[in-house]
Amino acid sequence: MKNKKIIKKIMFLIIPISIFLWSLISAGNWNEVIHSGGVHTLKEIIKASLYPDFSKEILKLAIVSSIKTIVYAMTGLSLALFFAFILGTLASGIFFDTKFYKFFSIGSFRSLLSCMRAIHELIWAWFFVAAIGLSPFAAIFAIAISYGGTLGKIFSDLLNDVPKKPLEALKTNGASNIQIFIYGYLPVAIPNMVSYTMYRLECAVRSSTIMSFVGLGGLGYQIHLSLNDLEYNEVWTYIYFLVGLVILIEIWSNKIRGKFSHISNGLFLLMIIISWYFIFNFEKANLGEFFSSKSMFYGKQFLRKLTNVFGEDSAFRDPKILKNTFYLTWDTLKMSILAISLSTISMILVVIPAAKNASTGELTLKKKWYSKILFLFIRGAYIFSRAIPELIWATLIVFILKPGIITGALALALHNFGILGKLCSEVIEDMDLKPIRNLSSSGATTSQLLIYGVFPAVIPKFITYILYRWEVIIRTTIVVGFVGAGGLGQQFKLSMSFFRYTEITLLLLCYLFLVATAEIICIFLRRAVSRI
Repeated sequence: MKNKKIIKKIMFLIIPISIFLWSLISAGNWNEVIHSGGVHTLKEIIKASLYPDFSKEILKLAIVSSIKTIVYAMTGLSLALFFAFILGTLASGIFFDTKFYKFFSIGSFRSLLSCMRAIHELIWAWFFVAAIGLSPFAAIFAIAISYGGTLGKIFSDLLNDVPKKPLEALKTNGASNIQIFIYGYLPVAIPNMVSYTMYRLECAVRSSTIMSFVGLGGLGYQIHLSLNDLEYNEVWTYIYFLVGLVILIEIWSNKIRGKFSHISNGLFLLMIIISWYFIFNFEKANLGEFFSSKSMFYGKQFLRKLTNVFGEDSAFRDPKILKNTFYLTWDTLKMSILAISLSTISMILVVIPAAKNASTGELTLKKKWYSKILFLFIRGAYIFSRAIPELIWATLIVFILKPGIITGALALALHNFGILGKLCSEVIEDMDLKPIRNLSSSGATTSQLLIYGVFPAVIPKFITYILYRWEVIIRTTIVVGFVGAGGLGQQFKLSMSFFRYTEITLLLLCYLFLVATAEIICIFLRRAVSRI
């Protein structure tokens, strides 16, 4: 029995390493990835990072763009919360006592939430703009749908995780389902709902940033314009503003979990109200126009063309297009595997000094003079890495590297390095230190403490987070393709530009197949890890 467990652990090491090496080799020729002038451009970009443009005109533009970015994020997230609360509650099945209605509620609403979150918010925005026209509501509804699906799933899980004994006590005393929900479920679930919502706000800011790629304003729009004009000093000004927004949200997120929660919640509500006021009064957005008969007509026409898969000119009838789409799907899968592998390896190399208990000496029971400096440097790198969306990273990298799988994988890896690093360093900070102290008292060295004490305790959670981020990366691969990073996304943008509607549908179906397959694989792997 013990030998079988050892074999399983060895296999869990060999298989991912083999897959990583395969993705590394099959991604392309790494010797030819840098295009002519790429090294010079890299030097110019790095040099410009030290001298951002803080002129009065650029600062004013950066402040206005930051406000727009926050406004789109807040309005989109507020609608997402509305959808998530209703659909997540129905998807939990807590209002139904009979098995049939409970099964129907859970199955139908969880499927709806899965469809909502499966498609990246930028794709939703592109569809809205293509079908109805350029409007702030294209970005708002795109964020609302995608984030509503993600938040709805989390809210559903949180409601199902509420302890059952207090609920049974309420039911025994004659409380109705509504009363049980208000006085039993919500008081337990709401604190975690608020905490996760604050995390999603940070993500919504990044999503709001990339809405520039469908023609909407904000920091991403200014970054895009400055890059096209090769004004790298301006680019860094806008990037630093974006990083600043993420830092402020992270500080706020920490406060909202503590003694200032009531003030923070009130501020959150106030920001939502101000954001909607800004949308209607400064952006001049008209909800009536968005849902007008004219918009609905064009929307129906767009949907009709997308679903005309049996027509004479359908991409589904063309063997060449089908073959090319298969290869693009395969490339997209390779890109995602390479991306998660690179971000995981880079995270593991620096995650120990990035943990607070390692910098203070609690973890290894040894404190070095440089521990605090290293901790602050790596944590700063995490913030900077994850603050910049994948699409912005990809836009920067294509100035240095040739378009392709490697470019897309590096952009995805850079962004996810910061997210994985933050999540995994917090796992180390929260671990029980008693086994470490026991090993230390037995005379274990620092390396032995890490190998036999730290890593066995944290690896299962590490794997959970890595698999979760791989699911997210699969969704995002199509987005980095918009700037020439290869895979389905590059062809998707071309098909949208040339109005090849059935080809768009074919690419989207392959994309959804990848997302669904990744989710199934991750569920299987999580169960397999839990058995070891």
